[in-house]
Amino acid sequence: MPIHTLGGIVCFGLISCSPPLMGFCAERGVAISFLSETGHFLAKVQGPVSGNVLLRREQYRRADDLKTSALIAQAILTGKLANCRTVLQRSLRDHSDKINTDAISNASQRFVNSIRRLQAELSLDVLRGIEGESASTYFGVFDHLIISQKNDFTFHERNRRSPLDNVNCLLSFLYTIVMHDVRSALETVGLDPAVGFLHRDRPGRYGLALDMMEEFRPFLADRLALSLINLCQVQGKGFLKKESGAVWMDDDTRKTVLITYQKRKQDEIMHPFLKEKVTIGLLFHVQALLMARHLRGDMDNYPPFIWK
Repeated sequence: MPIHTLGGIVCFGLISCSPPLMGFCAERGVAISFLSETGHFLAKVQGPVSGNVLLRREQYRRADDLKTSALIAQAILTGKLANCRTVLQRSLRDHSDKINTDAISNASQRFVNSIRRLQAELSLDVLRGIEGESASTYFGVFDHLIISQKNDFTFHERNRRSPLDNVNCLLSFLYTIVMHDVRSALETVGLDPAVGFLHRDRPGRYGLALDMMEEFRPFLADRLALSLINLCQVQGKGFLKKESGAVWMDDDTRKTVLITYQKRKQDEIMHPFLKEKVTIGLLFHVQALLMARHLRGDMDNYPPFIWK
């Protein structure tokens, strides 16, 4: 059956949606995304695009201004790096007897230094350099965060298109689902998911969705992947390697991942900016609204989601 997510429906493989269902969803602003069995985006069906044209015009003006784009990108990266560090800190707190604490602590301190660097006024190129260094630091110790099933789940480096090992396959799949939810949230509030600030315009790329999902990768996707592996909710036998070397999940594993993801989105968390409890599934919409408010001029800065 199709998988329902906040703001949309995800259909996998050969699953089809009937015209009445698609019409019903379109009338109610629910997008339908079709993904391959490996999580590759194929197509999307949605009703008329909502939103104020003046908001999108302002979004385009801000995106054309490199200095303004850098300020928004700076906020987004601050959220991403802070959340990456929290993933490391949580592992130190919960599994200090099972992980390389020195390596994790050193990586955590490097994130502190990188976040401090983000306090200055920086160009987009410098920001991308900091992001690249931080990604190298983070994924350089990611394997230490895997504390069970090491024979089947070992992480050497981040790879994609197509993922070449079980961990990368799981991460890529989760990133795809997060992307779907972020893109749907942006469209719901009237923003153009293709026009970003950190990720610049490129045909076929959802720049703003890629921007905003950076805040959610460590908090939602990475943490969920680690939990699925460490709690043995997914197992090596559920991952299959093709002749090309690409790795993909079987149907049962994909179902397990999706069900766990949906349950995770039902959990409540205190939003760091609003100071109110919201479900994790609503975070995408909340951050999209905050971005829209900033672009309209109602807020001086965009407040990224920072996990505490």
